Amino acid sequence: MDIVEIRTSLIDEDTDQPRYQFDEEALQELMNSIEELGLLSPIKVRNTGDGRYKIIYGNRRYKACKTLGRPTIPCIVSDVTDELEIYLEQIAENLTRQGFSPIEEAEAFHKLLHESKFNSSVKYLSGKLGKPESYIKNKCELLKFGPAVKKLIVGGTEIRKDLLTEDQLLPLKDLPMEYRDPLALIMARDEMPVSDVKKIARLFKDKDISDGIKSKLLYKTGPSLIETWSSYELTKAERAKASEPKPAKKTKGAEPESTTAAAADGEAQSAVPFAAGAQGAAPASDAVAPAGLAIQDKLQRLLAALPAQSSLPVEDLQSLARFPAGEADPFLNGVDALIANLERHLAEWKTVRDRAKSLTV
Repeated sequence: MDIVEIRTSLIDEDTDQPRYQFDEEALQELMNSIEELGLLSPIKVRNTGDGRYKIIYGNRRYKACKTLGRPTIPCIVSDVTDELEIYLEQIAENLTRQGFSPIEEAEAFHKLLHESKFNSSVKYLSGKLGKPESYIKNKCELLKFGPAVKKLIVGGTEIRKDLLTEDQLLPLKDLPMEYRDPLALIMARDEMPVSDVKKIARLFKDKDISDGIKSKLLYKTGPSLIETWSSYELTKAERAKASEPKPAKKTKGAEPESTTAAAADGEAQSAVPFAAGAQGAAPASDAVAPAGLAIQDKLQRLLAALPAQSSLPVEDLQSLARFPAGEADPFLNGVDALIANLERHLAEWKTVRDRAKSLTV
């Protein structure tokens, strides 16, 4: 591999190369090193056919030498002319260098996959660059986020304030745009660990929570969102447990099971007429499907458990202003969980009502 000294004035930067972000502090350190030790690694260029050369890789070293006023730069001259091969070589070289940001990688992969002059596939890039297909796909997912989020994305896994790692962002990538970017900014501000981001993402993916509630949740802090998630999961678990069928208790001298069940069914029918065209309690001889009896029983239990609505006393509302420090968020989390629970009940029983009405037509 021949290394030749080429006049700095004859070398041009490649404005289409994948790396375009250069840290000024790191560039200054490189300049100091070149002044003291010289340029230890040559840059790679190609002949453009007009007596000039264009950089394949080594833009940062070129910038440092040019700023220092060095008249020549040691170069490796390549005879490669294929645009795809050149771009792949630029990516491969930058992947070995510090400072090649995840967004620069993502944009480079996207360019190779979607520009007609390249027209590559994920499988092809994986083989050429020695990276798993999932690595390339995950990098491209970062492009879903808006500019305000993209500029915070950094390499590595360390969680830092007002910055975002790829691992923090990927759980949010499939959320609707109106939740995705605001949540990403909250995760950056509050330095939320990846495990918590995944929980918050599940909360916003839950179809049982209305869009109105989700929009209000965006005003919360990261830790408050985790409290909301915990409360919501607890509520779901309690509801699931409550809906489990309980084994019948046998008592001494109890009626046979068939007689007891028939009596219970008769009580349910008398309490909540449900059969089509019913004007009162259904006669015992009119058989009703087990599914109907089950839903009647659920309605009876819900009506019995639900207190009649009454306005809160004025003094209760005024007491909100006297919340002790640290208790407001747990209270609001409970209110949000209650509202979400009631909204789910309301939607479910509206469906039941509409179905029942359609049967009576």
